[in-house]
Amino acid sequence: MTAITLPSRKCTSPAVGYAGAAVTVLIWATWILATRHSAATALGTIDIGLIRYGVPALVLAPVWWRTGLLPRGVPPHLLLIMVAGAGAVFFQLTTSALHATAAGPAAILLGGSMPLATALIGVLVFHERLDRTRWLGLAAIVVGIATLLICSLSNSGISWTGVTLLPLGAVLWASYTHAFRRSGLSAIQASALIAIWSFLIHLWLAAIFGTSLMTAPLPELGLQVLSQGLLSGLAATIAYGIAVQALGGTQAAAFTAITPALATLGGGLLLGETVGVAEFAAAAITGLGVALSTGLLARKR
Repeated sequence: MTAITLPSRKCTSPAVGYAGAAVTVLIWATWILATRHSAATALGTIDIGLIRYGVPALVLAPVWWRTGLLPRGVPPHLLLIMVAGAGAVFFQLTTSALHATAAGPAAILLGGSMPLATALIGVLVFHERLDRTRWLGLAAIVVGIATLLICSLSNSGISWTGVTLLPLGAVLWASYTHAFRRSGLSAIQASALIAIWSFLIHLWLAAIFGTSLMTAPLPELGLQVLSQGLLSGLAATIAYGIAVQALGGTQAAAFTAITPALATLGGGLLLGETVGVAEFAAAAITGLGVALSTGLLARKR
């Protein structure tokens, strides 16, 4: 196993970080719809997990082979938080909730809770300081998310599974965000380690509970390989890691608040769901909150 050296702090520019965050939320909006769709198929959460982490584990095999499964220089507790927060535990919780919750409310509960949980952990645990503009942005996110949630609840019920598991998943992801930033790993190294460890965990789960991968239709497998493995498991994880390195954990996580708005608007365009003035207003408020909380509208000093 090789030692991991801390990356240079002159690293990625903010523009690249914003691009990585934008790519992440676009993929996540698609991931929510694809995961919700899988509830109507023969594929279970373990099957989808094998795809989600098996594909990036294979593609990034040269990376985790060089670093080793337990790379020197990375505290074991940080690696554990990363694997749980963005890997197997996070995936099983959120996928189970998505199978029991409509896509719109699920996106609101998950994506809307992520930036708030990340900011609170940063302030309470790591004593980060947020200026007035960023606090105002987080408040706008709360207003936008609350509006979307009220609209969703008025149109469709939401299960207790979604109400409890999705915010918990957001806390896990927020914990991963802070752990990754302090691990000294690059975005690709972190993605590779999360993928291989999560794939091994899902292999263990499949050995105990079984799998339906061998009997699933090829078109369905192809859809999940694309949406779960290549896009969500590989591209989005690397893109989000780049965003965290360039912008910081709290700012990068704030972009996830765009996901509910995209999923809500996408549901109206692609799935025929009702999208009214309140939904568009909530999307605009959430977008403004993201711009404020990430510093996009802050004046350069």
